[in-house]
Amino acid sequence: MFVLETTATAAVTELHRASQLISRVKALGFKYALDDFGSGMSSFNYLKNLPVDYLKIDGSFVRDIATNPVSRTMVSAMNQIAHAMGLATVAEFVDSEAALEILRTIGVDFAQGYLISKPMPLIEPDQAHVRPQAAGARL
Repeated sequence: MFVLETTATAAVTELHRASQLISRVKALGFKYALDDFGSGMSSFNYLKNLPVDYLKIDGSFVRDIATNPVSRTMVSAMNQIAHAMGLATVAEFVDSEAALEILRTIGVDFAQGYLISKPMPLIEPDQAHVRPQAAGARL
């Protein structure tokens, strides 16, 4: 039920230690996500060495996906590579129906952002207004 995440920048700073930690956490039954993927030019090289389950595509690419063909192409490429590696993808900063539809067309697995749900405390007495899997709605 829980997915832990580490930013790509933090993971690559100590790649070997991060890989060991992720492996131990996964052995306990947790899933693991690599957050802010794509923000560093060498991200793809590091991705091969981290045993993560989810790839969270950095919001800087998703934010303007409906108006910028380069961002759209980069998100598509990240999604294809992640899927080839058996990873599920999560797009951050989804705040418009247009962006959500493009992400569906590309084949991204999950979306996060204000369109799905605004951030809220973990303990919320009335979550009836939240879409299922608000932390990452399946597309």
